[in-house]
Amino acid sequence: MQKPTIGVQMMMLKDKIAQDGIRETFRRVREIGFSTVELSQIEMTPENVEQIKSSLEEFDMRVCATSAALKPMAPGIKMETLRDDFDKIVADTKALGCKYIRIGMISFDCLGSKERIIEYTKELNEMGRRLKEEGLSLYYHNHHMEFAKYDGKYLMDIMAEESDPECLGFELDVHWLQRAGVNPLEWIKKLEGRTKIIHIKDYRIAQTFDMSGGLEGIMRAMSDVVEFAEIGEGNLDIKSIIDLAGETGVEHIFIEQDNTYGRDPYDSLEISANNLRSLGFEDRFNHNNILCSINA
Repeated sequence: MQKPTIGVQMMMLKDKIAQDGIRETFRRVREIGFSTVELSQIEMTPENVEQIKSSLEEFDMRVCATSAALKPMAPGIKMETLRDDFDKIVADTKALGCKYIRIGMISFDCLGSKERIIEYTKELNEMGRRLKEEGLSLYYHNHHMEFAKYDGKYLMDIMAEESDPECLGFELDVHWLQRAGVNPLEWIKKLEGRTKIIHIKDYRIAQTFDMSGGLEGIMRAMSDVVEFAEIGEGNLDIKSIIDLAGETGVEHIFIEQDNTYGRDPYDSLEISANNLRSLGFEDRFNHNNILCSINA
């Protein structure tokens, strides 16, 4: 059975990077025990790329996936995209010794139309083909909206069917799968061979909620009772998920907690790390124990 690395999706530490800088944030991640990261929501200026590179060298860490968008998430939003900044994104990814680029979310203007979803997927597939020529691989990260149905099929199924496994893989996020009402274990099995990266964050039902606002307010609060949680602090069978990931060829697992509800993100990472240690997965934290994707 393969042993995937377990690292950190740096999106959850973007405020720390803004406050303390890249070097200090990477140092703290390494101090907690993790040596592999996925980059998202860090502006890839030449200065930041150089700081990331120097931090990786100083703390013996690896970037195993970077992030990009195919096109702006919505009209009018300014951001780097594979459509317009292909060469720069490729160069940045290679400069960091990384071979995976992941799309974090579907462009919002595709939602609501099966035809636009198919068009978007075909463009992703073509972009994946171009990246393959550069020695890179493209992956798509799910939320829960991919499990809306179009003509009886999940959006996620449409994307899988309309793309070539050689050109587009899927980065499965187990919390969002659970929130979508599907079984994370079944989807890891279903997309075996197309999933080399997954996100783990736990799924918790809040103990209390705001009862102000009368009956309407209570009903609204009940719909918001699902929370992101530290690994081991929620309802997901994390051990089975990590074990199955190894059985199905997953190479990298990244902890990503979208909201820590006032808790310091470093403290949340410590809780997740300690719970993973208690499950027997501490050996996955250090890339020196496990071959990182760049050498796979």
